[in-house]
Amino acid sequence: MNKILEKIYHPTAGIYILRWSVALLMLLHGIAKLQNGIDGIQGRITSLGLPGFLGYGVLIGEVLAPLFVLSGFFVGPAALVIAFNMVVAIFLVHSGELFSLGKSGGWALELQGLYLLGAVAIALTAKPKN
Repeated sequence: MNKILEKIYHPTAGIYILRWSVALLMLLHGIAKLQNGIDGIQGRITSLGLPGFLGYGVLIGEVLAPLFVLSGFFVGPAALVIAFNMVVAIFLVHSGELFSLGKSGGWALELQGLYLLGAVAIALTAKPKN
């Protein structure tokens, strides 16, 4: 087994796969919001007494930040923006499911958790530019 693991050992490739998968999959959510609008998000934000224009922040977290991660520019800060976006999404939309299990027995927020923790992992592995 060690020989197999030695042959496939390539941490740089693993980091790039993580970056590209999280960023591309998040970008697809952003494209959907560009096509369908952000009215639902703005409604949730205004129901908290906050100004609706804050809803446009989702486009930063789901379009702009993933594009930066994919391009390789400002990867660490962009990944932190994606992580923050996921914290806000969990708070706004999924807070009632935070301690729940889904129908298949997994955490109800496993997808959101993967995006959040994947973005944190990207930020932790992004080498700062001097």
